[in-house]
Amino acid sequence: MAGNSNKTFVLAGNPNAGKSSLFNELTGMRQKITNIPGTTIENKKGTVKLDSGNALLIDTPGTYSMFPKSLDEIEAVKVINSDAPPDCLIYVADASNLKRNLFYFSQLADLKLPMILVLNMVDVANFKGVVIDTERLEKELGIRIFKVNARSGEGIAALKEALDQKQFVPHYDFKAIAESEHESRYDAIDHLLQKAVGIKNPVEMLSSKLDKLATHPVWGYIIFLGILFLIFQSVFTLAEYPMRWIESGFESLSNYLSASLPDHWIKSLFVNGIIAGLAGVVVFVPQITILFFFMVLLEDTGYMARVSFITDRMLRSLGLSGKSVIPLLSGAACAIPAIMSTRTIENWKDRLITIMVTPLMSCSARLPVYTLLISMAIPNKMILGFMNLQALVLLAMYVLGTAAALLAALAFKFILKHDIPSFFIMELPLYHTPRWKNIWTTCWQKATSFITEAGKVILIVSIVLWFLASYGPKPEQTVSIQEVEQLDQSYAGKIGKSIEPVIKPIGFNWKIGIALITSFAAREVFVGTMSTIYSVENEDDHEQIRNKMRKDTDPATGQPVYSLAVVLSLLVFYAFAMQCMSTLAVVYKETKQWKWPVIQFFYMTGLAYIGSFIVYNLFS
Repeated sequence: MAGNSNKTFVLAGNPNAGKSSLFNELTGMRQKITNIPGTTIENKKGTVKLDSGNALLIDTPGTYSMFPKSLDEIEAVKVINSDAPPDCLIYVADASNLKRNLFYFSQLADLKLPMILVLNMVDVANFKGVVIDTERLEKELGIRIFKVNARSGEGIAALKEALDQKQFVPHYDFKAIAESEHESRYDAIDHLLQKAVGIKNPVEMLSSKLDKLATHPVWGYIIFLGILFLIFQSVFTLAEYPMRWIESGFESLSNYLSASLPDHWIKSLFVNGIIAGLAGVVVFVPQITILFFFMVLLEDTGYMARVSFITDRMLRSLGLSGKSVIPLLSGAACAIPAIMSTRTIENWKDRLITIMVTPLMSCSARLPVYTLLISMAIPNKMILGFMNLQALVLLAMYVLGTAAALLAALAFKFILKHDIPSFFIMELPLYHTPRWKNIWTTCWQKATSFITEAGKVILIVSIVLWFLASYGPKPEQTVSIQEVEQLDQSYAGKIGKSIEPVIKPIGFNWKIGIALITSFAAREVFVGTMSTIYSVENEDDHEQIRNKMRKDTDPATGQPVYSLAVVLSLLVFYAFAMQCMSTLAVVYKETKQWKWPVIQFFYMTGLAYIGSFIVYNLFS
């Protein structure tokens, strides 16, 4: 049995060199990989199983230099320059672009630590006609060199075997060579590469041809909007059948419990509280999975980097850095990791503005709210024979969130004062064939994470809401509520009616008010709340719940509660409001001050109220 080798290896290299892929191959850990530079923010640790025992492997963020400018670069350098240096540095370089990749390597070589050079992406280098004489390169540097393809696993076994052997300190002194020739480090690197690297039959890259369209100032935006429409069209059409199956499953479970359990408050708790609340959110897992599938697919192929490139100039005029594109795009999935990824932005003002506006990007938690309201008020019909009207409205919600984020950034540009200019340097990675295993794994992780993380909150909220909706404050009312008409006498009804005067100008009644309050825990709780409120007659089928919402009328006017004006007002409110306590906690963690999450909460909630007021009165 293998013992503990007590060795520590550190992965280092430039962004997009494939360190995260190599880390996964060596440790067997499954983690999200992206082609967008700077998304590996914190050092990740894993265990490598060697013949001599288990060794610790640390994956540091991609870095261009030993002189850090951003938080992620500081984390990388901190590990290497620690009081307990690693036993060996595994430097991962893009074999197709060695001159740039070896600059950071040359700085690390000055530390006189044992090193291994890993030439990754050898398939790309071969395609470009780059020929590398590894034996000559090993002789010049004095260390072991391995050619690998971390995406396919080629060469990993040989590298793993070498980790059990003795490693060497580079004897090629880049600094001394550059000083003796009165040249730069790049000149010293050139001297080295001239001895071991050549070009044979160079070819024009397919990536360059595709980029003529993808990065075009006009066609680039048209292509991006077309891809977004395709995604939202798929969210509605592809998810239709699995959503029906989930609804049917929860309906069968509800009917079984209704028939099996005796008439007791426990039966009401399970059927009208827990099952109804969970069903209201789990049913949207197919749509969320489809959204993540396309997001990961675009990242894995390298296309998202092109989106960052074409939007850089526009964002800079609005007070954001080009690096802000990464967290803004990530915000379409979840604001929490998106805000954490702002650590790659060196300029304080750019980073703070990005943090303050990223939650306005429509995240996956808003998707269940959007789809429920859109499917209830917007007809499911085709426009021009191929465009689904509901998909167009969903796309419009994402465009609305993006526009709000950009306008808010422009406002913060003039509010926050910071004179240090920012710079955006980005390398466009080559287009890659999607790694389907990675994509499916990521989708599975995101779906299960949504169910477990959101499920915890929804379960608690559903139980509390069931109690508040089932019992009232007076003794004669402390009975299980079985009629919608009795809901206004419950604790929940009293709470909703207490805030109704505030939300009435934007078209909301006290029932919607209950959902607004519970949604501040997490946006997706809105759907579970409405399911609980409208399932008091043991109806868990979501089509029936939507029908009940459609039939709900205002007692004073006899008009439908969920008119088109009210639904649009709700959509706008959820597009703008800060209804995620976890996001506020992360903002505090990243800024180290409570004033920024407080400002964020009030400006976003105020924007939501004003926007809903305008939309409601415009469509009433």
